[in-house]
Amino acid sequence: MNKLILGRYFHGTSILHHLDPRAKLLAGIYFIFMLFLADHFYSYLLLWGFTFYVMYLSGISFKIYFRGVKPLIWLILFTVTLQILFTSGGHIYFDWGIFTISQFGVINGLYIFSRFVMIILVSTVITLTTKPMELTDAIHYFLRPLAIFKIPVNEISIMLSISLRFIPNLMDETQKIMDAQKARGAEFGEGSIFQQMKALVPIFLPLFSSSLNRAEDLANAMEIRGYQSNKKRSSFRRLKWHWKDTFCLFTLLLLTASVMLIQYFT
Repeated sequence: MNKLILGRYFHGTSILHHLDPRAKLLAGIYFIFMLFLADHFYSYLLLWGFTFYVMYLSGISFKIYFRGVKPLIWLILFTVTLQILFTSGGHIYFDWGIFTISQFGVINGLYIFSRFVMIILVSTVITLTTKPMELTDAIHYFLRPLAIFKIPVNEISIMLSISLRFIPNLMDETQKIMDAQKARGAEFGEGSIFQQMKALVPIFLPLFSSSLNRAEDLANAMEIRGYQSNKKRSSFRRLKWHWKDTFCLFTLLLLTASVMLIQYFT
């Protein structure tokens, strides 16, 4: 649990911390879309370099980012392994029944590994350099046109805000419960898969109970303060777009042009 950094914000003074959250959200989505368009070795080499440069600009240690990738590395490797074993084409390195390791399979496996890791790293850059409330304001800004279709944009925004706000709290509380259970002699990660699942029950029950209590306290506090979701509300935080936000998106356009040129001439 202490290796998960989802929803956590690291205070800093880097240029990424001062970017408009709308620009970071747009840039992140656009970069992920661009990852699925790239299909050349040099294109991915350029995208890797851009990813590391963005991580460097955030002013946060690279160890923090790779700590966020580590809990998902086995899922990524499992997906890559399936891609390698069941994709054929080009030179065949190994063939046994339905399993085939070929040149195309290895290349596609490397591409998928790069996509997964870069998606996690770029998403982590956004969450670490953007306050949860600012990220929620950006999402609300882009969802506002959906209000024409009677979609409850305000309710969705407040749910996202509460969820992002309490993810770190739930992680910290889970760690406290695990430490308390360990002090009572509980062992986690030992025995068969069923024994490990059974050992998690003393964690989930108190965590679920405390989450319900926290939700009830929060609902009562919002009701006492007169919160009504169906009323038009003003915003205390004002999002301001600056020239550096435009430059951020312009940089991605240059990156896209570079990737297209690489794939066209190679």
